[in-house]
Amino acid sequence: MSTREDIVRATIWAGELKEDELERARRGTIERQYSKGAYICHRGDPLDHWTGVGEGLIKISTISHSGKAMTFAGVTTGGWFGEGSVLKGEPRKYDVVALRDTRMILMTRATFMWLYENSTGFNRFLVRQLNERMGQFIATIEYDRILNPKARVARNLSWFFNPVLYPAVGNDIEISQEELALLVGLSRQVVNRSLQELSEEGVVRAEHGRISVLDIAALNGYGA
Repeated sequence: MSTREDIVRATIWAGELKEDELERARRGTIERQYSKGAYICHRGDPLDHWTGVGEGLIKISTISHSGKAMTFAGVTTGGWFGEGSVLKGEPRKYDVVALRDTRMILMTRATFMWLYENSTGFNRFLVRQLNERMGQFIATIEYDRILNPKARVARNLSWFFNPVLYPAVGNDIEISQEELALLVGLSRQVVNRSLQELSEEGVVRAEHGRISVLDIAALNGYGA
């Protein structure tokens, strides 16, 4: 994308905004590049931007006081997150790490709050977004406690085929087994074996750096 207007108009929420609202969003939006492995933010950092993934893949996670790591979500190209913290004006409660070279889109909190207070369309988007994320986070806790490794791989992979969070994703996602392993919290060997079994069952097709979903209903309900 070469201009701020291009960047904003390509977002999943742009279709909800009027022209003057899009102009306001354009003025308050910037891009930043992060290398693989870089921290985009740390838990406790002050929050001054709403954040979206223009291109790439990030992991939202935290480490408990006992030292246990927990991944809340993976977000890939087109996804937005952090609206709850922006609304409350509180520090981040999680770490955000780039799992590959990633281009982030950052909207200032002042711009976000202006849209929140003035745009009906933007609020419609936020309600859908918050509802989907809440369901995802609750399910993540359940997956971590009761699902076997293959089911955890299937359910985590299904995140990226949510039509509300990623309306343009289609049936394929570019993600490596190493990246998926980091999101699920399993070894690459376990993820590889799980994907092989899911492929044999006709649920997915795994290729180098790409996974195609053949049965989205089965993927979404795996282990239920």
